[in-house]
Amino acid sequence: MRNSEQYTTWQLTFLVLLRVLIGWHFLYEGLAKLLKPGWSAAGFLLQSKGIFAGLFQAMAHNDAILSAVNFLNIWGLILIGLGLILGGLTRIACLAGAALVLLYYIANPPFPGLYYSLPMEGNYLIVNKNLVEMAALLVLFVFPTGEILGLDHFLRIFINRKKNVT
Repeated sequence: MRNSEQYTTWQLTFLVLLRVLIGWHFLYEGLAKLLKPGWSAAGFLLQSKGIFAGLFQAMAHNDAILSAVNFLNIWGLILIGLGLILGGLTRIACLAGAALVLLYYIANPPFPGLYYSLPMEGNYLIVNKNLVEMAALLVLFVFPTGEILGLDHFLRIFINRKKNVT
């Protein structure tokens, strides 16, 4: 791993722990949606507020698009979660996860004066859990935690061996 010597074992351990915990959150959310009969993103999309509300609400009203959104949401959460937990393609998982929670944030922003019919986890005046999780994923993106402990370490070894053979 590049430049890991400049970080303490504790720093690296907590970065990997953060990656695994966020991965667990994504995996759990994806599996919960997959296993819940009839789950749909329609309710979330229909209550959208903000500048893209019309787009998100239109997605909910089109059965084909809604079906694709449901599929991509469920399997995106599951694959991002597995990537983060296992440390495989970690940087791609971090960027994909950050993009996904940014979409959640944009669809239902926690801005003053916006009220939602579905229960939210709180309105913290611009900052909510989605924004915090997105920031954490971007922090993890700049640290190669998958190479510290994860499948990315073995992937790097495999790629280096292939380079040396050719």
